Amino acid sequence: MNFFKTFLASCLGSLLAFIVLCVLGFFLLVGMVASFSDSNQQVVVKDQSVLHLKLDGTITENEIEDPLEDMPIPGIVSSTGLLPLKRAIKNAKDDSKIKGIYLEVGTLMGGYGVARELREALVDFRKSGKWIIAYSEYYTESAYYLASAADKVYLNPEGELEFNGLSVEVSFFKKLFDKLDIKPQIFRVGDFKSAVEPFMLDRMSTENKLQLNEMIEDIHQTILNDVSATRNIDGTRLREIADKMLVVNTATSVEYGLVDSLVYFDQVQAELRSRLGLSDKAKINLVKYGKYKRSLSNPSSSKNEIAVIVADGEIVSGKAQDGLIGSDTFAEELRKARTNDRIKAIVIRINSPGGSALASDVMWREINLASEVKPVIASMSDYAASGGYYLAMACDTIVAQPTTITGSIGVFSVLFDMSNFLDNKLGITFEEVKTGEIGELITMTRPLNSVEKNIWQKKTEEIYKGFTTKAAAGRAMPVDELMKVASGRVWTGTQAKERGLVDVLGNFETAVTLAAGAAGLGEDYRLKYYPIQKSFFEQWLGGLEESAETRMLKRELGVYFDTYQYLKKLKNYQGSQMRMPYELTIE
Repeated sequence: MNFFKTFLASCLGSLLAFIVLCVLGFFLLVGMVASFSDSNQQVVVKDQSVLHLKLDGTITENEIEDPLEDMPIPGIVSSTGLLPLKRAIKNAKDDSKIKGIYLEVGTLMGGYGVARELREALVDFRKSGKWIIAYSEYYTESAYYLASAADKVYLNPEGELEFNGLSVEVSFFKKLFDKLDIKPQIFRVGDFKSAVEPFMLDRMSTENKLQLNEMIEDIHQTILNDVSATRNIDGTRLREIADKMLVVNTATSVEYGLVDSLVYFDQVQAELRSRLGLSDKAKINLVKYGKYKRSLSNPSSSKNEIAVIVADGEIVSGKAQDGLIGSDTFAEELRKARTNDRIKAIVIRINSPGGSALASDVMWREINLASEVKPVIASMSDYAASGGYYLAMACDTIVAQPTTITGSIGVFSVLFDMSNFLDNKLGITFEEVKTGEIGELITMTRPLNSVEKNIWQKKTEEIYKGFTTKAAAGRAMPVDELMKVASGRVWTGTQAKERGLVDVLGNFETAVTLAAGAAGLGEDYRLKYYPIQKSFFEQWLGGLEESAETRMLKRELGVYFDTYQYLKKLKNYQGSQMRMPYELTIE
């Protein structure tokens, strides 16, 4: 009897759960239909409107159109596309219905190349005579850098502002590998090719400290110069404020001129009303970026197209995925652009720390072929290093931001010998049968023998020779001269231009203007971005599937899940790599 009671109770519970899910699904479907209906309608901007830019999250190069941006959906990580955002700001500059911008900057997830591009767009907006009001409860270093482009910068009275210079922290895994019985087998070329240092050392090498220190010093100086110009603070004084961290609370942020006033949200709203000439209780026509971009019409109906091919992420062989530049996908887009008569010029937008040497070379070849028949311009974002620079060096002209991290012309190969880890920790052993003296050259289940190690070192040196030879040809300089700035060393955009690795310091619009000029288009062109982004629902369904897999793995692996995630990532390091040192986060 108890069995039947339990069985019936379980059935009833399952039935109720099914009914609840159906009801929730129905309402979600209704919301989706309504959202799609709204998204298909062009937004009408009212007179006396303010463009509301709330930047608190990841900034990517491009973005997926999200018809449900106002509805929190599991499996979707919100992000804002840099290029569409800049287009909206540029349009608002000449939009008579937009009187100003209300800028809320929280935790800005992006490098200083992206931040500077956005900042330049805001500074250009102000040239129209319109105003920008920035407000936040907390400004990170990069968030303040962006906000400092505004007419007025406000901070919550109990908030915080970070302005104490830049730093880079590097994680080292040698001791972890020692504990796990994992042995990295490393082959490299170049004194500065320090991407493998975390696997073989427990602290920075002298060469790496040198390049990182010079790099962040150069980026910091660019930031200080930009802030000095918009905040009217002497550059030397600004350097002192940062170096000595004189801003320790909200009061000192006003005292030293970084912030105009300490105010609450309602006081910011009052100023917006005042600037718009509204009464105390009148509604402010705030237009969110997501809606405003739907009000924009196609900027050009020209038959001439400039193709913008976006290379955003780590370089791997195969098809592109979120956060990965797939060589097959990229090469296919290049071939299409090269043979399409409608496309008159190509801009390669690069935001990549590098990756697979083979995949980089596959894409380099397609860029080279394209440059033989039409102008190809490289536009560097936060990163265009190692494999990322490999793509740029095939272009006719290279444009970088002063804060771009580039160069890193070097190669390393690494294979992880996990045989002891698999045996001692997991109880898994392997045995290999081979027909000759040389076994599997890419393996994690045994150590390489001396002959195999020699093969890998020679292979790495050959790839490096090809990299430097092609880079020298692309930059029209003798190989000996290029070698002086190679060896895997990382440079800022400013440093790279001084050394002939970059042609022009500028932003994305600079690259587009150069492409249009080289193709003889003048102003008669339109931009189109490739690869075509996955649809919202493709991303959503993929995110749900990935979340389900992750939950299952977490349940099965328990405390070993983090180790599994790290070891899984190491597979991208297997073999020959053109990769920037570490995953640099400058704070």
